Amino acid sequence: MTETEYVSPAQPVPGARIVATLSDGTKVKVRIPRMRACDGKNAKGKLCAGHLKRWFELSPEIEQRFGKQAEIYRCEHCRTLYLPNPEETPRTGTLSW
Repeated sequence: MTETEYVSPAQPVPGARIVATLSDGTKVKVRIPRMRACDGKNAKGKLCAGHLKRWFELSPEIEQRFGKQAEIYRCEHCRTLYLPNPEETPRTGTLSW
């Protein structure tokens, strides 16, 4: 097996799907499994690749749509919001040893 075969996925990975657009134009997407960076593209088609960080400052619109205790992540560059992947376990709990 060559390095290229090892690095390349067997199937193309689909992008995060848009589930909503807020009144201010902010996109809300669902993360793909183990996603850590934004997959959004700008007007020129360049990949954003901003780090997704947990976001706690929820607006009233977000609280109304997704709940007060929603697990929301936001891109540090383009400000796109991401919901957790339903196939992954939530990361909101405390760590236990």
